[in-house]
Amino acid sequence: MALRLPSRTDPSDWIDAAAAARGDAPFATTATGRRLSYRDLERESRRYAAALQALGVAAGDRVAMQVDKSPEALLLYAACLRMGAVLLPLNTAYTARELEYFLADARPQLAVVRPADRAALEPLARAAGCRAVESLGAGGDGSLPARVRDAPAAVALPSGLPPTTLAALLYTSGTTGRSKGAMLTRGNLASNAVALADCWHFTERDVLLHALPLFHVHGLFISINTVLAAGASLLLLDRFDASDVLGRLGSVSVLMGVPTYYTRLLAEPALSRAATAGVRLFVSGSAPLLAETQREFAARTGHTILERYGMTETLVNASNPYDATRLPGSVGPPLPGVEIRVTAAGTAAPPGTVGMLEVRGPNVCAGYWNDPAKSAEAFTADGYFVTGDLGSIDAAGYVHIVGRAKDLVISGGYNVYPKEVEVELDALPGVLESAVIGIPHPDLGEGVTAVVVRAPGATLTEAEALAALGTCLARYKVPRRVLFVDELPRNSMGKVQKVLLRQAHATLYAPA
Repeated sequence: MALRLPSRTDPSDWIDAAAAARGDAPFATTATGRRLSYRDLERESRRYAAALQALGVAAGDRVAMQVDKSPEALLLYAACLRMGAVLLPLNTAYTARELEYFLADARPQLAVVRPADRAALEPLARAAGCRAVESLGAGGDGSLPARVRDAPAAVALPSGLPPTTLAALLYTSGTTGRSKGAMLTRGNLASNAVALADCWHFTERDVLLHALPLFHVHGLFISINTVLAAGASLLLLDRFDASDVLGRLGSVSVLMGVPTYYTRLLAEPALSRAATAGVRLFVSGSAPLLAETQREFAARTGHTILERYGMTETLVNASNPYDATRLPGSVGPPLPGVEIRVTAAGTAAPPGTVGMLEVRGPNVCAGYWNDPAKSAEAFTADGYFVTGDLGSIDAAGYVHIVGRAKDLVISGGYNVYPKEVEVELDALPGVLESAVIGIPHPDLGEGVTAVVVRAPGATLTEAEALAALGTCLARYKVPRRVLFVDELPRNSMGKVQKVLLRQAHATLYAPA
């Protein structure tokens, strides 16, 4: 049986309850043997909260975090939960140009960055209104841990914060316009973690192999909160390396990953039933899992990967069942308490009909930060969140995703918004216009691909374009290929027909 914490409604309450129930049992252990027990989590998160308070952070203030993965990063997250601050996790691959917008929009009270980045980012953070800038390194070094060592262990923390209290701000966007900050509440985080711990049969005996980044809902909230809600343990890896992960499967019981993890594991000759015998659950999310990948993995290991469906704005909406049929090509039924419907032309569609997926439940965000217009557009009159995903629900209640209404590209589990890449491409000398699309990729799910029309007389090469983009975009946003064409296909209204581009280059990354 899973550990039943006294309060299942607020994630900060779980820390004290788990410390009392689990004591010196490990909460998180690193590959190098650094260990954080539940008692450590309770005590040190109080010290982190005290240090944040001394820096002027109060309940409701935003705390930006662009740091490498470490137990201390988890303590910073826990401290924000305990004091009612709002965590703003930022991708470590973001360039200064990209960070400038997020900081200016969210206006955090505190920015915590990697020690090597502090000198370059502090002026930018100060210009965005940050009153304090501190550093935190992967080894527990930096100015913030130094402040924590001098902070008191006893500190006054708020209690009884309502579920509607904002807990995190994560930026997402569509294919046009600026990124939007999805406002996730304490109730969103708690309800989703409890549902997943129950549905996936988590107990205090579980050890989750964690190779995901901490700036993503998958790696931070879906993984960490589910473990915390069950009183389970984490094995923290800096990154995913298939050979290393395969060698560690004997000491863990659960792996959560993106489809790329599973394609890379399948490339390991040592992947077998024996190598995975100690694992009870493999979970995949953040991008579509190919049915062929699921079938090959089952043939090699005897395990059927459990695929689920989530979004930044909603956390997890649906999941294939733990102890019933896991259907390849489906993301399973809605989680308990979550409603999913399909609409076509604004009305509810019958089973099996493809239409827009809409979601309602305690997992759905409170809207978008400082953007009431976008918030209003995102919800229907009866409270459903419009996902932008096209899909259907079969007679058994299983959800099937068939595509995205927008042109979002998901590559290796990361969202890439074409407009961001196109803006940088179009600014390059020699580029007349561009279109960025996702092409099926055997490893990444989708490969970011740019189709470019050169300006008359221009001699821009693919290598030159990629090198230039690498200076202003996070690595995962840089196209895998830049293809040159004489013109882009357009419809009668002059709109670029990206569907034709995707069809024309559908086999670009297909194995030879």
